[in-house]
Amino acid sequence: MIDIILLIARLLFVALLYLFLFAIMRTGISQVRGTRKKGRTWKVSVEHGPKELRGVQMEVNGSIIVGRSPGADIVIAAGYVSGRHAKFQLMGQNLFVEDLGSTNGTTVNGELIEAPQALKSGDVVNVGDVAMRVRYE
Repeated sequence: MIDIILLIARLLFVALLYLFLFAIMRTGISQVRGTRKKGRTWKVSVEHGPKELRGVQMEVNGSIIVGRSPGADIVIAAGYVSGRHAKFQLMGQNLFVEDLGSTNGTTVNGELIEAPQALKSGDVVNVGDVAMRVRYE
């Protein structure tokens, strides 16, 4: 008789354990689904410059390096562009552009920048004759 009671108690314990684990998994899956919702993101698109770059569009997920170096994210093969010319950096929901000590400088809406500058949607960043528009969509 005691064996039957212990067997039922063990089965009940295992069933409760499985229900508990199922509830945890269900909560975790619903939280992951919630973070996957497509929100607004910053995008950099090349509007003017060499033919092979025009129309290139990149979503900013961290930082984007622009320069002549083959390791840059946006490579501009021109003598007036430094190896690591400028950097787009996402900080929270804000996008900043910074000149990385280039010889010819970086401009935002025609103004030469000397320190990291916050960007607004629609701003145009120029590296030489390459114009890149940033958008928050």
